[in-house]
Amino acid sequence: MLAKGLNCGTKIMPKFQQGIYEVNNSHKYVGKGNPRYRSSWERVFCTFCDHNENVVNWASEPVRIPYRHPLHGKMTMYVPDFIVVYRGPQNTTKAELIEIKPRNQSVLEENMKDSQRATIAINYSKWAAAQNWAKQNGLGFRVITEK
Repeated sequence: MLAKGLNCGTKIMPKFQQGIYEVNNSHKYVGKGNPRYRSSWERVFCTFCDHNENVVNWASEPVRIPYRHPLHGKMTMYVPDFIVVYRGPQNTTKAELIEIKPRNQSVLEENMKDSQRATIAINYSKWAAAQNWAKQNGLGFRVITEK
């Protein structure tokens, strides 16, 4: 899932797989421009949305949602990874904002480093704002991890 590391002085920083996804079923993709993926997991999700017959419409990085950053208190923007409209039971449709995140950035655990806890605190603030935005707009919100 990680490509070669990028040497930034004394630290090796991982370089995640990133790129533009080539849509095969363009009638389903309703986003602006071509969908971007910022990890291999997001690329897999693009493929899922593009080829799953129950996905009616989808878009990558569809909205900007304001939220208050928990560490410095300033308002900033959160961009969820995807919006997906899918077919459910009895041919109903449901729309959700989707965030793709590794579990270690999503679930607080007892023996985490402070930097990991800070990342999770920031993510929780983003996700609370996304849940509120989604509810106001008649959508669901879901975080998907590798688990």
